[in-house]
Order: sequence, then C-alpha cells, then structure tokens
Amino acid sequence: MPKTAPSKLSHFDSSGQARMVDVSSKQSTLRTATASAFVELSQAVLATLPSNPKGNPLEVARFAGIQAAKRTADLIPMCHPLPLSHVDVQAEIVSGGVRITATAATTGPTGVEMEALTAASVAALTVYDMTKALDKGIVIRNVQLESKSGGKSGNYARSARRA
Repeated sequence: MPKTAPSKLSHFDSSGQARMVDVSSKQSTLRTATASAFVELSQAVLATLPSNPKGNPLEVARFAGIQAAKRTADLIPMCHPLPLSHVDVQAEIVSGGVRITATAATTGPTGVEMEALTAASVAALTVYDMTKALDKGIVIRNVQLESKSGGKSGNYARSARRA
C-alpha cells in the first residue's frame, strides 16, 4: 500500500477519546454502498448446497445479510442507526465457493458502507454456519467495500482505485 499522510479520524475527539460523529449539520443525500465477501468451499461442499438438510444456504444467507444490515448500529458501536431505503444481498456459486454481494442505500447525512460490509460479512458467516458440518476448513476471504456513492467524500469504486 502506498504511504499517504494520515488523515484525522473522525471517530476520535481532540483528546483521543472515541466518539460518535455528530452528523446533524451534514446534508442529507442519497448514499449507496456495495460490499462483497467470498466463502471458499471445497467441491464436495459446493455439490451439496442444493440438498442441504438445513435448507438452501444461499437463500438463508441472503435473508441473514439483509437482517444484519438493518442491525449494524447494534453491532458497531459508533455507527448511526440509519433508515435504510434498500438492501440487496446476492449469493452466487462460483468457482471455488460462494461470492456474496451486498448493496445498501439510504437518504441521509451519513454513508451506508458499514451496513453493506455487515450484510456481506453476516451472509458469508451464514453460509459457513450452514455448511460447517461438512467441512471445518471453510475460509471467508476478501470482505471489502466495492463502491460507494454520495456524501461529502464523493464516489469510490474499487476497480478505479490506484495501486
């Protein structure tokens, strides 16, 4: 990673104490974020997904991710509770595992990156939970922000990011 000058972290006050950022003076705008995660599964586990006795792990993961996005402020101490206008979670079987993609949206004074990341993380954990009896070597990888839009800091897209 390239070295850049550290920016001031907004979740700390001047004495270094953690704090919830006051967003009351920020402009309400449409804000969206998309995050992803990858659940690495063996071919044997992938083959069993359609016939899992607990139900369809991908559909349960979708619901878990949506529920998690709505509860992000309960899990991450400095997150603001947001009125989400949309959450979508997709779980797709791909080579070597399951790719999770989560998108969250709101119109408000702060972004939804944490909601999208929480949705992707919990969806991945749910796939793990529903398949762990078949393989303890499952790995969750690459939980990451893919893109965001809106707000003072503007847009971000992982693919456009410089190396």
